[in-house]
Amino acid sequence: MAQKEKIYDLLERTAVFGEDIIRFCNSLPRTVVTTPLIYQLVKSGTSIGANYAEADNAESKRDFKHKISICRKE
Repeated sequence: MAQKEKIYDLLERTAVFGEDIIRFCNSLPRTVVTTPLIYQLVKSGTSIGANYAEADNAESKRDFKHKISICRKE
């Protein structure tokens, strides 16, 4: 019996989400108004993957909860 695929592989999902954010932002027109907004969207949209990876390697349950809360804020 083959090993079941992870349905909720958050590490992969957050990576795909970050890639989608980058593709979306690349499709937007650059203006004085949109440029800083695009910059912030890319930063927050891609940092969730890094934050989740950090939480996944937490040293304790308390540390995990704290790092996951950072992901939720992003």
